[in-house]
Amino acid sequence: MKLTALIPAGIFVVLAGFFLMAIFRGDPSRLPSALIGRAVPEFSLQPVDGLDRPGIATADFGLGKPVIVNVFASWCVPCREEHPVIVALKARAGVPIYGINYKDGAEPARRFLRELGDPFDRVGADTAGRVSIDWGVYGVPETYIVDGKGRIAYKQVGPLTPEIVEERILPALRAAE
Repeated sequence: MKLTALIPAGIFVVLAGFFLMAIFRGDPSRLPSALIGRAVPEFSLQPVDGLDRPGIATADFGLGKPVIVNVFASWCVPCREEHPVIVALKARAGVPIYGINYKDGAEPARRFLRELGDPFDRVGADTAGRVSIDWGVYGVPETYIVDGKGRIAYKQVGPLTPEIVEERILPALRAAE
């Protein structure tokens, strides 16, 4: 009887071990995306209220030039940490950068961009988060490269760093041209 009582505890320990290994050894930026190679989803986002630029829609992609899309929110601490990297990327990339403002208010989003810099050519307000779900967003920040034909070519989960820009983003951008 005592041995059978230990079986559930043993199973729990093994499963907990696998779970902990996945958390501490996994690289969240390597999460696969089913959308790689597929057209951007059908969507239309209104601009963030008070910003002097248009929102974003499916029709804004596939115009012959790659586009970088960054999903961000003012309340997201990693978004704040990566934002100077996005601003620097704008100066280097030579392509449009679009922002999807995820589940955020207009005033906090405007303040975020005013304080940290505004690298975005377009910013869409995804207040309900529905469009981000369609893009396959796991959590903010996430960055996508869309090729000139309107297909998602690359996805980066988590904040960008200068190293990630050099090793992943810029090569993926060149491949998407």
